[in-house]
Amino acid sequence: MNDRAVASAVTAWHGAHARDLPWRDAPAGARDPYRVLVSEIMLQQTQVARVVEKFGSFLERFPTVDDLARAEEAEVLAAWSGLGYYRRARLLHKAARAVVDEHGGRIPDDHATLMTIPGIGRYTAGAIASIAFGQAAPIVDGNVSRVILRLEGREEAADDRAGQKRTWARARSLVEKSDEPGGFNEGLMELGATVCAPRNPRCMFCPVRECCGAFASGRQDAIPRPKRAAARTTLFITAVLAIDARGRRLIEQRAETGLWAGMHQPPSVERADRFATDDEVRAELGLRASSEIDAFAHQTTHRDVRFRVVLAAGARAGRGRRWVSPSAIGSLALGNPQRRILLETEVPRRAERAADEAAGGAAGR
Repeated sequence: MNDRAVASAVTAWHGAHARDLPWRDAPAGARDPYRVLVSEIMLQQTQVARVVEKFGSFLERFPTVDDLARAEEAEVLAAWSGLGYYRRARLLHKAARAVVDEHGGRIPDDHATLMTIPGIGRYTAGAIASIAFGQAAPIVDGNVSRVILRLEGREEAADDRAGQKRTWARARSLVEKSDEPGGFNEGLMELGATVCAPRNPRCMFCPVRECCGAFASGRQDAIPRPKRAAARTTLFITAVLAIDARGRRLIEQRAETGLWAGMHQPPSVERADRFATDDEVRAELGLRASSEIDAFAHQTTHRDVRFRVVLAAGARAGRGRRWVSPSAIGSLALGNPQRRILLETEVPRRAERAADEAAGGAAGR
């Protein structure tokens, strides 16, 4: 197959097999660019099922780019809670403000101008230009890269710099040969997500297997080569769960930089080598641990984060902390592990009673 035949086959396959997803509310090439922007940024490094859960509620809260631009960052982060990689939420917020401030609230319809907006990179610009406006702009994400590498039989890592240039060039050639650039780009992503999977690809269902170099040589699982593993670090967090007589939780806000930047959490002590002792917790937070009630692990892109949860005795607000009811916590910007600690941790009755007694009635003040 030449590139025109490949583009036609992928587009036709997508038309017949596309998943019913909430952001696909109109034909590719004629969609609301704001919905495309939101969905594409949400989908970066996040499972489709999780985005399906959050997309509708996010659009209800911020139905237009103007609504998103006018919102406070804390509101955006709260609506984003559960999707992870919160830097994306901040970039989406910046993009919305730039669209309102610099483009009169209209998302530009050309690739070059889209690339000038903060938070919109080459991939997102290509997705918006093609899926919203029907322009022949290429896109390359992990799924697309895998499809193209296999088509060409190139046994290299997807993050190889020279290889990336060749992949983008092929993606451009393909989309420029397509009569429906938006449908083709979306089909290429869909093909990688549902058929041309990282392992055990379903080649017999692939519309372009006849011209696939990897399929012809039986090297599907060898292409692409694994990326070089990033160095991982371990972080130990001792989180203090303080509950007052009214059931409120004591919370604080994290620093504006670093992991879970600017988000809320129970008062916590972090160490790179071990958990903080109860004496260190008391010295650094001014809170006395009464008992350990939970421990669990959480993984981020580059870190293994281990949590130890202790119940506080005699906790008071102040020092940048405040009491918040469980119903109000749900509207705050929280990482998934912090949400688990504050809203889902089971507190043994004996431990809770001991903490209340130690508080001497001070916890509710």
